[in-house]
Amino acid sequence: MFIGLDVHKATISVAVAQSERGGEVRHWGTIPHRPDHVRKLVEKLGAGRSRLYFCYEAGPCGYGLQRQLVELGHDEIHADAVSEQFAKLQRQKTRRTSRWVMEG
Repeated sequence: MFIGLDVHKATISVAVAQSERGGEVRHWGTIPHRPDHVRKLVEKLGAGRSRLYFCYEAGPCGYGLQRQLVELGHDEIHADAVSEQFAKLQRQKTRRTSRWVMEG
């Protein structure tokens, strides 16, 4: 399963997609940007799965998150923060941004 994250100082918007290419991407919800909530998210989404793949913008709000996800045994894929398309989407709704990270 792939999980797209739009990471902010106080919150993380979450979108999910199944592992097959071209699968449906849907908004899962928004969680507080706190280690205990991230752990619960990983446990909930990882139930019955061996590995989760997290996609998010590599920026200042993602460093602690990256360390936590690696400690929990999952991989991460970083989006290019300077991309024009990403910068344009950052000005739009958070849900659409997290979905864009997932759809690449």
